Amino acid sequence: MTTDGQGRGNSQAPNRLDRRKARTRAALVAAAQRFLAEQGRADVSIQEITEAADVGFGSFYNHFTSKDELFDAAVALTLEEHGALLDSVVGDLKDPAEIFSASVRLTGRLQRSHPQIARILVRTGMPYLTSESGLAPQAMRDLQAAADSGRLDIDDPHTAVAMAGGALLGVLHLLETRPDLDAERVTDQLAARLLCMFGLTRTEAQEIATRPLPALPAT
Repeated sequence: MTTDGQGRGNSQAPNRLDRRKARTRAALVAAAQRFLAEQGRADVSIQEITEAADVGFGSFYNHFTSKDELFDAAVALTLEEHGALLDSVVGDLKDPAEIFSASVRLTGRLQRSHPQIARILVRTGMPYLTSESGLAPQAMRDLQAAADSGRLDIDDPHTAVAMAGGALLGVLHLLETRPDLDAERVTDQLAARLLCMFGLTRTEAQEIATRPLPALPAT
């Protein structure tokens, strides 16, 4: 181990450097998330991004080759955060229909509880439905399980995800433009309608879509 002039080891220096680099990258991604939530992929400069992140302009290119790469990373992180939120609260549920319903209901509630995530999902739009992270693969997993068990009537999980996800994005957009609406009532209604579409009776769908939900953790 090498030492500095005062005899102290410098073996921790690379770790400090790595931590500083990680903090800078995280600050850039967080700034990009805020821009996405506020205005989508608007005409924002790298200078504006680094100022919002409170990092040096030159630091940007140590982590990203372009704004597109940064915004792609911001969207990917948002989808990961969304997926982790859902997994943290639906993991103890057993009924595939209830798991699907809870995921829809909790996602709709993001508009009030986690507005930045919700706004990014809305602004991401249709590509979100085929993403490899977030609600799309989880919905695919849950709907496939529901189909395999015979709990829901689903011919093709890919089509089912597109139908459910498209409706959910529409509701998220509605809730953003209509802050006066009751997000819980609207998303519970959506979940019940989707369950009916997948073969449940209206009575059972309504019962499942109004069961108590665990609170989403803060991010």
